[in-house]
Amino acid sequence: MSNQLDRRQVLRASASAAVLAGLAAVGAAPAWAADHGRHGEHEDPELPDVPGMLGDRRANEVWYQLDEAALYKVSPELLDAYKAIGRHVGGSIEREFRTTWLTMSKSPGYPGNYASFMAPIKGPLTVVSRMQLGVFDQLYRHHDPRLVAAFAFFGQGVLYDPRRESVRSPVHTMNSLPGMPPVGYHTWHAYMRAMMLLGIDRHRWEAFAPLNGFAWALASVAKPNSQTVSPPLPRKVVLELATSWLPRRARRLDADFQSVPYPDGIS
Repeated sequence: MSNQLDRRQVLRASASAAVLAGLAAVGAAPAWAADHGRHGEHEDPELPDVPGMLGDRRANEVWYQLDEAALYKVSPELLDAYKAIGRHVGGSIEREFRTTWLTMSKSPGYPGNYASFMAPIKGPLTVVSRMQLGVFDQLYRHHDPRLVAAFAFFGQGVLYDPRRESVRSPVHTMNSLPGMPPVGYHTWHAYMRAMMLLGIDRHRWEAFAPLNGFAWALASVAKPNSQTVSPPLPRKVVLELATSWLPRRARRLDADFQSVPYPDGIS
């Protein structure tokens, strides 16, 4: 029993340390984002300059590369995985996948029912997991506290990337149209939970799940869109949401994401 208690205390201390490190990264956000016209404040010596880019250079890059891999330059292996997932859920790899999770997660049989349903597509989900984590691993270390800032910038819609002007979505954020509810965060949570339950990079997705929830909360307050850079939220708001959301674990997030399209208490 004492060993179990010691282990729990260590885990809680480690989680608290990670949250504090992430808060330090997030705390600097309004300082640079307050003036959208200033370019180069967050240049990165490891990455080439992109004229016209606004906001954190590395955060812009990770969301750009994720779009490239997941949407615009899909590999044949990933395309086959998408098709298999779509067939299994009976439609869209986003809408029907999300609806499946929302329905099953309300059942007394959850999470076992969801794990059983997703088991036949463990292979395709593994491909998706490998692609997504591979993008993040190119630019961030595992459990990198800078990921907190990357998700915070994404949720607020303060990252402007001129490389996306050709597809009319130069701002890296989950929304695609002004005023659209950020249901993409629900979709990503549904994927993360399937991966966790099937043992696909489980510990990695357990760490990403609260970041996704944090970004969803920020987006629900900021209501950004992908065409226009949003003003950053007040530092106090960002830090309060970080303190609340970053320590949350998967089952708490399951309950949070039952609220659609915004978290409970945010409209």
